[in-house]
Amino acid sequence: MGTPAFAVPTLERLCGAGYRPVAVVTSPDAPARRGQPPQPSAVKAASGRLGIEPVMTPESVRDEDFAEAMRALGADLAVVVAFKILPEAVLAAFPYGALNLHGSLLPRYRGAAPIQRAVMAGETETGVTTFRLDAGVDTGGILGQVRTPIGPDETAGDVAERLMHLGAALVLDTVLGLEAGTRTPLPQDSTQATRAPKLFRDEGRLDFARPASTLHNLVRGFSPAPGAHTTLTEGGGLKVYRTRVAEGEATPGEIIEAGPRLVVACGAGSALELLEIQPEGRRRMDAASFLAGSRLARGSRLGG
Repeated sequence: MGTPAFAVPTLERLCGAGYRPVAVVTSPDAPARRGQPPQPSAVKAASGRLGIEPVMTPESVRDEDFAEAMRALGADLAVVVAFKILPEAVLAAFPYGALNLHGSLLPRYRGAAPIQRAVMAGETETGVTTFRLDAGVDTGGILGQVRTPIGPDETAGDVAERLMHLGAALVLDTVLGLEAGTRTPLPQDSTQATRAPKLFRDEGRLDFARPASTLHNLVRGFSPAPGAHTTLTEGGGLKVYRTRVAEGEATPGEIIEAGPRLVVACGAGSALELLEIQPEGRRRMDAASFLAGSRLARGSRLGG
């Protein structure tokens, strides 16, 4: 069970090891962007390439009909990666329960956005966890973990790319251990738990009164999606995807350099260099390319 690209390596790794699913469950086709025709999820597309049938796309996982369909499959174990919260009736449909892959070192960063939240917090290490699903949100017994460092300039997208492959290997190792009877779930220490709620666009607004290091982590956590954002002096929005902490001091939001680098003053006497950006209505580009065709000048301001 899964939907985005993050789940695809797990599906491929299980199939390659001979654990071919009796069915795949994913989200219904949906437009990638507003106004576009519906497209299959990354997991549905991968299932087609692998020749897996059936591929089920329920509108709701809480209907009794869905739980009955899961029981009818006769599967021993459900493997869940980046999917919906499953009700107890569905979890009970599998003799070995449901194994979930989560993009953090549980019990830290329970929730929908563990990778983004860890990067935003300036964490230097994260990882992946396999655990048994229960009635709580990411609270079940831990079956396995793999750790990995987070580089100081890595974005959430960079980290997710690495974690989805580490996670695929960990899921296979966990399935092998469950089959051999050598994996026992260990309870989580809930006193160490932290939350990782879904990101909201407003959280990505760049408030240049904050220190550059804080904004650098915010940009990293919001990249590639939904993207941190600010506004230009000449009007229009500006998304920011990559930055670097720089030197310089001025009124927060003031442009310190406007060619060939784009550097803006931040709080606490710090500065931030914008490396990769996207002006409203245009493509993503490096800052030098943007400045070559912009009237943005030293002394002007970002963020109003």
